[in-house]
Amino acid sequence: MINSKEDFLLFVKQIEQKQGYKSPKAFGIARLDRGQINKNKILQANFAFVNFEQNYASAAIMFEAFNKRGVEIDFNASEFVNVLKLEDIEFALSCFKPFLEEEGHQNIDLLKIIKESFKDDEYAFVCIFEDKEPLSVESVYLKLYLISTKKVPLRSLNLNGAFGLLSNVAWSDDKPIELEYLRVNQMKLKMKNQYPKIDFVDKFPRFLSHIIPEENTRILESSKVRMGAHLAAGTTIMPGASYVNFNSGTTGACMVEGRISSSVIVGEGTDIGGGASILGVLSGTSGNAISIGKSCLLGANSVTGIPLGDNCIVDAGIAVLEGTKFLLKDKDKLQKVNKDFEFSKDMYKGLELQGLNGLHFRQDSISGAMIVGFNKKAIKLNEDLH
Repeated sequence: MINSKEDFLLFVKQIEQKQGYKSPKAFGIARLDRGQINKNKILQANFAFVNFEQNYASAAIMFEAFNKRGVEIDFNASEFVNVLKLEDIEFALSCFKPFLEEEGHQNIDLLKIIKESFKDDEYAFVCIFEDKEPLSVESVYLKLYLISTKKVPLRSLNLNGAFGLLSNVAWSDDKPIELEYLRVNQMKLKMKNQYPKIDFVDKFPRFLSHIIPEENTRILESSKVRMGAHLAAGTTIMPGASYVNFNSGTTGACMVEGRISSSVIVGEGTDIGGGASILGVLSGTSGNAISIGKSCLLGANSVTGIPLGDNCIVDAGIAVLEGTKFLLKDKDKLQKVNKDFEFSKDMYKGLELQGLNGLHFRQDSISGAMIVGFNKKAIKLNEDLH
C-alpha cells in the first residue's frame, strides 16, 4: 500500500532495480481509432501528452501494472505497445495516491480522464526504448507527436519504414475511415444519404487535427501542414501553394508561401515566396537533406535543391540545383562572410556552394547566365504579420 511520497519513491526504485529493467526514451498513452471492418487495423493514434526523457516514475508504474496481470515486456526490444485494461488504470492510480490531489501531474490527470470513459481496446500504452525503425502504427504516431510538439529537433528520430506501417485511409472531419468499409458499404451509405464527406485520402492526418499551435502561429488552411511537421512560434503558413511535410518545418518565425518538403529545416526570419519549392530527400537531392539558414528569401516559383546558409536570396523563378553552374561575382565580399571557404574559381556548381552565407542567386536578364554574388539586401519579415 502506497500512502506517502516516500512509499511511492521506494516502490519505483524497487521496480527499476529489477533485472533487465530499462527506462523508456519516450512514452505516452494513445486513444486508438481502429478499422471499421478490420478491428485489428490501427488507423490513427491520438496522444494528449507525450513524454520524452522525463517522468520515468510514471513509466515504471505502468510497466508494473502490465507485470501484475502477466504481460511480458521485452526491455531489449526497441519499443513496447500494449492495450490498456481497466485494472491497469486502477492499479496505476492507486500507486499515485499521494499525488492525486495535486495539480500539474499530466500523466496522472490523463489516467483520471481515461478512467471516466474507459472502453476496452480503445487505449494503448506506447513506449520507445531505442530510436530504431518503428515497428507499429502507434510508435510512428508517438514519434510524429514528439516532433510536432517540439520535444525533439527535426531529423532527430528514425522514421524509416513509417509509410509502410500506416494505412491509406479516407479522412472525414479529421476522423479516419477504412477504405474497405466504404467500398463494401457504399451502396447502403449512398442510398440512405449517409455517405460521409471525404476531405482527403492519405496515410497521414493533418497537423491541426492533433496539435494546438502556439498563440502567434498562423495556419490559414488546415490542408497545408501534415502531422509530424514542426512549426516554430510566429510562423505563418499562407494558403495557396504553401505546404509543410512531416519531419520538416521551421526553427523560428517564418513566412511560408511555398513548399517545405520532408526533412527540410528552415531557419528563423526566412521568407519562402509564393510557389517556391525546397526539394526533399526523395526529390532530386541525392539524399542530401536541405537546411535553409536564417533571414533568407526564396523568391516566387524558385526551386532550391542545396542547403543554404544565412542571409541568402534565390531570385524568383531561379532553380538552384546541385548540378546548376553559376558564374561567381563579388568574390572578396563573399570571402569575408565565408572565411573557411576558398573562392578559387570563377564558376561553381550549386552543390559546391552548399551551406555558404550571403549568397544571391540570380540570372542575367540579357545574357541568360546564371550568377551567384554577394547579397546586399537585408531580409526582414513584417513583424505585424508574425
